[in-house]
Amino acid sequence: MKKLIVLALLMAGCQPNMRGDIDSKPLPDADGQTHEVQHRPPPGKGPPPARKHTENSKGKLELLKADQEARFKNAVKIEVKGKQRVITCNSIPDHKVGRFPNKDNPNSISEQDITWKLPLDPKQNDKATPFDLGTFGVGTNGVIFDPQAAEWYMGERDSGWQYDALGGAIALGLDENHAHVQPNGLYHYHGLPDGLLKNLEFTKGKHSPLVGYALDGFPIYALYGNGEDGVQEFKSSYRLKKGKRPAGKGEPGGEYDGTFLADYEYAKDHGDLDECNGKFVKTPEFPDGTYAYFLTKDFPVVPRSFRGTPVEGAIKK
Repeated sequence: MKKLIVLALLMAGCQPNMRGDIDSKPLPDADGQTHEVQHRPPPGKGPPPARKHTENSKGKLELLKADQEARFKNAVKIEVKGKQRVITCNSIPDHKVGRFPNKDNPNSISEQDITWKLPLDPKQNDKATPFDLGTFGVGTNGVIFDPQAAEWYMGERDSGWQYDALGGAIALGLDENHAHVQPNGLYHYHGLPDGLLKNLEFTKGKHSPLVGYALDGFPIYALYGNGEDGVQEFKSSYRLKKGKRPAGKGEPGGEYDGTFLADYEYAKDHGDLDECNGKFVKTPEFPDGTYAYFLTKDFPVVPRSFRGTPVEGAIKK
């Protein structure tokens, strides 16, 4: 049993207990057992050390077929209370998932107890707030958007070379919803949530349904929104850097190909969106206009910066 615990901790693509982002507590399974116990490190030990990777080129992103039913029932409530939008959820999806555990993600999905209290009237800041670990937002189905992976070149978080979860260099056991499972059982999205979009009747070329809310209170949509000439697909303004990465001590070398987050740079007006993958638009839910985030086909897919002020706990320091 001890060997299994160690294996689960070492193989997890997202490290356990590194996130103060949510009030998340796994609930007992049908047999009365709680999954978090089998993944929690020994008392006082903290999270396991980061895995030491040396890959410096993209691989093919392999996605598991989402043909399994989650073992728990989806539960989410979104309500307005005073000046807050309160979201209570268990992060159990309302769509089929991949097989978990799997060889690249040894964790089982378990029910969570999560509450976010978001500002109902969020304000834009002049300066974006980026993050390398944390929760960006929550879907209308109550599943968390957590785009970053706790994986760095040689395991060094301060190196500046964080792997892109969707880059394919590191196998993370993602399913067709671009999602997998934290060691505490939290199922979460790293990219486009295909199952959620299907359930929302997302249609190519039509304005996106409301997909969720970011943790600064602004809404999240996917791909299509109202542009100057009607509905259009919004493009990211990020692009790959040209040339090669530095190859000195502690540096990965190789071409800028999207293996690492640092392979990309923001180029104003290169696309339609700002550095937070958002813009001010009019939407069916906000006919007078609002700043809104858009999930995109290309990097960053899920935003990696906040335009507003995220609620306490969203970003893991």
